[in-house]
Amino acid sequence: MRAMLILCTGASGLVGWNFIRSAAENGHRVVAVCHGNALPKLKGVKNVEADLTDKAALQRLVLDEFPEAVVNCAAMSSPADVDAKPELANKLNVELAEQLAILADHVNARYIHLSTDMVFDGTAAPYRNTDVPNPCTLYGQLKLLAEKKVLKISAPTTVVLRLSHVSGNSFTRRRSLHEKMLRAWAAGEILNLRTDEIKCPLSASRLADLLVELCERKNVSGIYHYAGLEPISRYDMGRRIAEHFGLDAQRCIRPVASDRPMDLTMDMSCLAARVKARSCMFGELLQEMEVPSDLEDWLRKAGGNLPVKRFKL
Repeated sequence: MRAMLILCTGASGLVGWNFIRSAAENGHRVVAVCHGNALPKLKGVKNVEADLTDKAALQRLVLDEFPEAVVNCAAMSSPADVDAKPELANKLNVELAEQLAILADHVNARYIHLSTDMVFDGTAAPYRNTDVPNPCTLYGQLKLLAEKKVLKISAPTTVVLRLSHVSGNSFTRRRSLHEKMLRAWAAGEILNLRTDEIKCPLSASRLADLLVELCERKNVSGIYHYAGLEPISRYDMGRRIAEHFGLDAQRCIRPVASDRPMDLTMDMSCLAARVKARSCMFGELLQEMEVPSDLEDWLRKAGGNLPVKRFKL
């Protein structure tokens, strides 16, 4: 596969950071767009600081770089943040997605847009990519609106990838689930985690490899699902993460239930039949998780352990 020029927004986020490294390692040139977090210099990666809500600046950037693929990893990803700042969420989750689709179409680039399992309400799992969405949160509603807008612009060159919970190792060491949990536990918090919210957590590094493949595979377009291979509750995620790092789960988390159970398991067989990249079980994802360096002393004092880093096969 010849080298491509790929523009990635949200490059300092969990998915974006893993993606730009994977793309560069696979020989592609990357324009990494971020705002507020200075990225280190990587071979084959051009770092660009940009305000993604500035439509004129974004247009100049895309036209100047003229990428062959655009991967949109930028979004307000916390449902609570979306509820608190709906206008900003609309700009980042809908208007930005639409503008990037327009610009990608203008320069004849493939467009990869990341969406969410939360376009569904969690009452009829497992969800296929052909099932009718029914979001029950503002976050899910905005992401569904973005899906419709980007596909309307250029469906033949666009991939909408609905994701389950993404975990792994982030650039800031503060974005991933296990990083947030370890920091909360280091601060003495006991986390309330739901036993009735089911997801299929996936690996950020494996997702990054998939995104590179989707940039290269011009014959793949439309809506697809990508998730981990193991449905698991948020409580069990926390319990297994605590045990993986040698902590007493009973002292770290407590199980809770809500008045509205939610199972967001997704069927990704449609995508699996079209790509080489594979997903993994939660146990394999645990092996990828690293301890943020500033928490290593705390973990040792807490009686935990620093797992040996293992590379994915």
